[in-house]
Amino acid sequence: MCVQPCRALSLSWGWMKNCSEPHQFNLTGNPRCLTRTGMEKSETAGFLPIIGPQPRVLVLGSLPSIKSVEKRQYYGHPQNAFWRIMSELFGTDRKAQYAERVEAVIRHRIAIWDVLAASVRPGSMDSAIVETTARPNNFARLFSEQPDISLVCFNGRTAARLFDRLVVPTLGKGSNSCRYQVLPSTSPAYASMTFHEKLEHWRVVQDTANKR
Repeated sequence: MCVQPCRALSLSWGWMKNCSEPHQFNLTGNPRCLTRTGMEKSETAGFLPIIGPQPRVLVLGSLPSIKSVEKRQYYGHPQNAFWRIMSELFGTDRKAQYAERVEAVIRHRIAIWDVLAASVRPGSMDSAIVETTARPNNFARLFSEQPDISLVCFNGRTAARLFDRLVVPTLGKGSNSCRYQVLPSTSPAYASMTFHEKLEHWRVVQDTANKR
């Protein structure tokens, strides 16, 4: 392949917002809480997807940063531009409480997840992901249950590369007809592009989400 807490969630992808630890679906589809104390080699585990009824756009990162894990929020680093971009595209309040921001993206038929369910990664940099330990999320199930997803956007090239290597081989031929788009990373570590330059690339999310 060439890759160029919620009010209304589907029951099978329920987001367990009251648990004291971040969540993920393991590859059998069972939700569980993962603690970080005592885990070998600093393994970082991802969250459950943010997903409402009939999403059109799926935004994929690689794995939550340390700050995101601490805050139990997608794109939790205060300098990450993701929520600011969503605010610019859809007129939402980027300073609102996290639950309100989540409600807003769901309302605009956007889903958020990460390519990896877990991996060893000292620190927060994508370059530190130990790929031999990386375990992908279950995208075959996601695409099967959410056929309205027509655009998958990768938040940075690492997410796209990991998806191509670890996820594509698990998808049956013709299992989905999504378009794939690599977008500039919203991470503050990607500083070679200004915010407004990134925003222009991210408008593809708005165009697809608002399509009638």
